[in-house]
Amino acid sequence: MHAYRSHTCAELNKSNVGDTVRLSGWVHRIRDHGGILFIDLRDHYGVTQVLCDPDSPVFKDMEKVRSEWCIRIDGNVKARDPELINDKLPTGEVEVFVRDLEVLGASEELPLIVFGDQEYPEETRLKYRYLDLRREAMQKNMILRSNVVADLRKRMWAQNFNEFQTPIITASSPEGARDFLVPSRLHPGKFYALPQAPQQFKQLIMVSGFDKYFQVAPCFRDEDPRADRSPTDFYQLDMEMSFVSQQDIFDTMEPVIAGMFDEFGKGRKANRDWPQISYKDSALWYGTDKPDLRNPIKMQDVSEHFRGSGFAIFASLLENEGTEVRAIPAPKGGSRKFCDRMNKFAQQEGLPGMGYIFWREKTADSVAQELGITVNAAQAKLKSGEVDGGMEAAGPLAKNIGPERTEAIRQQLGLEVGDAAFFLGGKPKAFERVAGKARTTIWEETPKAPEDENWRDSFQFAWIVDFPIYEKDEETGKIDFEHNPFSMPQGGMDALLGDPLEVLGYQYDLACNGYELVSGAIRNHRPEIMFKAFELAGYGEEEVRKRFGALVNAFQYGAPPHGGCALGIDRAVMLLADQDNIREVIMFPMNQRAEDLMMNAPSDPQNEQLRELSLRVIPRED
Repeated sequence: MHAYRSHTCAELNKSNVGDTVRLSGWVHRIRDHGGILFIDLRDHYGVTQVLCDPDSPVFKDMEKVRSEWCIRIDGNVKARDPELINDKLPTGEVEVFVRDLEVLGASEELPLIVFGDQEYPEETRLKYRYLDLRREAMQKNMILRSNVVADLRKRMWAQNFNEFQTPIITASSPEGARDFLVPSRLHPGKFYALPQAPQQFKQLIMVSGFDKYFQVAPCFRDEDPRADRSPTDFYQLDMEMSFVSQQDIFDTMEPVIAGMFDEFGKGRKANRDWPQISYKDSALWYGTDKPDLRNPIKMQDVSEHFRGSGFAIFASLLENEGTEVRAIPAPKGGSRKFCDRMNKFAQQEGLPGMGYIFWREKTADSVAQELGITVNAAQAKLKSGEVDGGMEAAGPLAKNIGPERTEAIRQQLGLEVGDAAFFLGGKPKAFERVAGKARTTIWEETPKAPEDENWRDSFQFAWIVDFPIYEKDEETGKIDFEHNPFSMPQGGMDALLGDPLEVLGYQYDLACNGYELVSGAIRNHRPEIMFKAFELAGYGEEEVRKRFGALVNAFQYGAPPHGGCALGIDRAVMLLADQDNIREVIMFPMNQRAEDLMMNAPSDPQNEQLRELSLRVIPRED
């Protein structure tokens, strides 16, 4: 018999009754039923119930066993009594009577309990991650992650992609985030960097004549942490193709990603025929470039209805260049109580408030005022049907801008009795984030039609396209890159000879349920176009050659048109696992302060290490 096990803790069933078996695993739960010990023995694969009574030669030893001890048992498989069968376990028809016991690893008192659903502070969970990972939910998350990576590889191989590995130690290359620098021992005073992404290397692979590349790539960025982003490192499915258009990238990646979400989405299907939404429209309609399309609310520009209106705040605001008033429709949100709640939401987000209009059936008060009669008379006319109640607009904004403008807004937004609209104004970039959050809050907190009740149970994808390459600093007037500077400008060199703020790039993101999952571009592979693109942002040719010399040099030797993208694996698994925090799907994550509490990193270097690297630590002045 094997030294540790003849079966896993998920294998035994009724066909094994009478067999002598050997199992190894962790003590999951202990129950003492009047001198008979029942122990749930757990390994990576499942749970088997073992029992021991005074007739067992190791009964006294079994009484000493505690939770999370790692043990090996030998015993005889017995059928459970019919009324004691556990249908929830694959091994629920049998149990093992223990004849022999070996303690493989005893456990001290646990800092967190593995069995059950107790909540523990994240600091405790990360410090004792090896215990946290024993929990059933975490085991499932990590196996899901492993299966997702395997699935992605199979799908890429099936499309004739080759998997190549690119360097981990490389040169510093500013790509939008801070590098992690690595000091060189052999070249004192000089530094390598951990790659923020394999960006330049995968482009060089295309120049080398390989047609399709991918890898499951580790990326390193010294970033501020968020719930959906690791502060140090992450993994992505990185790919690049030669002789392709933007649509070719979409057609290649859609079946890979949709198939993976269908496979592991627990019945929640991914939409097909993914829409392509311009960056400009996404910002207007959703207040973000990573919209959650499960929410059908679309914001609209209603500036024209407020120009020269009686609402002085918006009317005067619209006299300034680059300002707009946008409306957020709120189906079923037409009550003063809800409107007041959304106004408070805006104040909590740092705004003075949020204008609103809601539509209701006409009241006796409004009919009395309209006809110049008493309220009682108005009530009688409404009740008899002599006066058609219809609908009316309510709220401070409605009174200020009048019925004609209010009705025009209602018709533009397609709203009815019981609905509302909320309004924000100014320069869009100043309020789009809050507008986007308001749109989400409105959808989550208002009643749904029956067909929308299960709106969370799907994955809704959309390509965000036509990103602007440049932006202008409002204070200095300087033109700089707003998005990826290596994207091919739409229109090539001709586009760069006009207004830089009108230049769009062949750059794209894939949004899913409010998260950015993919980012990519068709690359600028023409040196003369690259130099011009950087020149508009204030970078001369010499500076470009200094920063990106390998690419510039390579592009002088017959570079093919090429493009690609990268899928964030951690974020995709987070969505598939129904988690709100990316650390739930990373085996050994850092905490919010970019600390590894388990390994005590970052740590102080030893003096001899610093001497070898010709470094000296200068204390920071607080």
